[in-house]
Amino acid sequence: MSDEITRNFSVLKDKANPPPYFISYEVTEQEFGSLTATLGAVTPPATGRSRILDVSVRVGAPQLDNYHRVSGQGGAAAQFTSGAAITYEDSADSIKNRLWFETDRAYRTAAERLLRIKTNTQVRVAQADSSADFSTEQPSTSFQAPPKLRFDSASWTERLRKLSARFGNYPYVLTSRVAVICQTDTRYFVDTGGSRIEHGRGYSRVIITASAKAADGTDLDSFQTVEAVDCSALPKDDALEALVDSVAKDVAGLLKAPETEPFVGPAIFSGRAAGVFFHEIFGHRVEGHRQKDETEGQTFTKSLGGPVLPDFLSVIFDPTRKKLGTVDLNGWYEYDDEGVKARPVTVVDKGILKTFLMSRSPIAGIDQSNGHGRRQPGYEVVSRQSNLIVQSDRAVSEAKLRQMLVDEAKRQNKPYGLYFRDVTGGFTTTARAGLQAFKVMPVVVYRVYADGRPDELIRGADIVGTPLASFAKILATSDKLDVFNGYCGAESGSVPVSAASPEILVSEIEIQKKAKANDRPPLLPDPSITQIGGNQ
Repeated sequence: MSDEITRNFSVLKDKANPPPYFISYEVTEQEFGSLTATLGAVTPPATGRSRILDVSVRVGAPQLDNYHRVSGQGGAAAQFTSGAAITYEDSADSIKNRLWFETDRAYRTAAERLLRIKTNTQVRVAQADSSADFSTEQPSTSFQAPPKLRFDSASWTERLRKLSARFGNYPYVLTSRVAVICQTDTRYFVDTGGSRIEHGRGYSRVIITASAKAADGTDLDSFQTVEAVDCSALPKDDALEALVDSVAKDVAGLLKAPETEPFVGPAIFSGRAAGVFFHEIFGHRVEGHRQKDETEGQTFTKSLGGPVLPDFLSVIFDPTRKKLGTVDLNGWYEYDDEGVKARPVTVVDKGILKTFLMSRSPIAGIDQSNGHGRRQPGYEVVSRQSNLIVQSDRAVSEAKLRQMLVDEAKRQNKPYGLYFRDVTGGFTTTARAGLQAFKVMPVVVYRVYADGRPDELIRGADIVGTPLASFAKILATSDKLDVFNGYCGAESGSVPVSAASPEILVSEIEIQKKAKANDRPPLLPDPSITQIGGNQ
């Protein structure tokens, strides 16, 4: 990679018009093993290895180049890398040939788009943010031994067989699955600025899911996931068996639970649910590239130095942190996908917005990257979240927070407040053309009655709202952090992230009814529990 980037850059600077001023290559090498089991039956293991090449060629100058965001025809951003597959074998000639071909292709695309951009600047009004398109960063040099994949297929086959068979104890579960995936991810990065980086990490995950169908046609499901850096660090069987039972019992509860009604009132988000809440409605709105893109809602673009959250909350994004307590965090990395060293970034300090998550695309007032340029192989880099950690100066015990929920419900003359225990994820709209709202999709939700009645599980609720109104309604938090590990999809593909938060109490949240199917449950009984003529 180093040899070819030096040769290609030298030739293009000498012969091309316009010449490139910067080139980078990133190769992502992945190896994985996975297994899935249902009711004691295991599918054949899947294994694979791949190398994906991403090429970035910048033509023009850092102030205005082919990555410049434009409005109107052609869209706001461009795609130059093709995410080309290259050989997994260490064949120098084959790798160099692909690097040469992809560099030539990316340069041609880049040069053509730069001409259109220059024309565009002559016929359209000037953009509000006139900052440069690319920042100058100190080159990085680091070489770490690639991680080794440790995936014992035979052992996991027997473990998943037993774990998945456990769902047979719960006949109301229509479908169920237990899966494991173990993966290594090694990234090789070189650029014409002098960076030479080799780094990597492992990803391991167990996914447990179950679903059922209520008499009214509503599809009900629950899930649990456990993540670790290395496959050997995943929980032992007794802990996974407890998760299987927990998932099945959640489904049983949802089958008996009443359907929710639209409601506005006080609520507590568990730490995991609050993590998703902050990731969706706050984290995406502080990604740097959104502040420069005039098609975006730019919720906080003019808020640097001002209050954006209650004064007892701080938010840090820390990709250098690998664990929180005993829990492995999914959003850590050593270097981002532009070769910039990862670092912790305090985005909000006691309610005051201090900065944004930055790639090497500057914005007004912030000229440098802070190590948050990320992508899935095959996509262009933009600023993305890493490990989001919420800190609170108004923390009380979980029991006290629950009492505050009851008191708030009484104050508002509401019969109950809500407790969101688990969520499956969510999404947010940040573009001006959209509603600039969010939706978070809970799995397990309880009514907490103000008169002291036992909590009541409900089903079919979605949380909806707008960000500024929601932030203003946060009253307090618990004193214990919990972690949600997952993957976030956005413009630069799917990247691993974590969100850690205490429980939060809000004075008001809105829920609406979730869409549901109209099909009845299966007419035929489950064959595993049906006996005909004495034979099962």
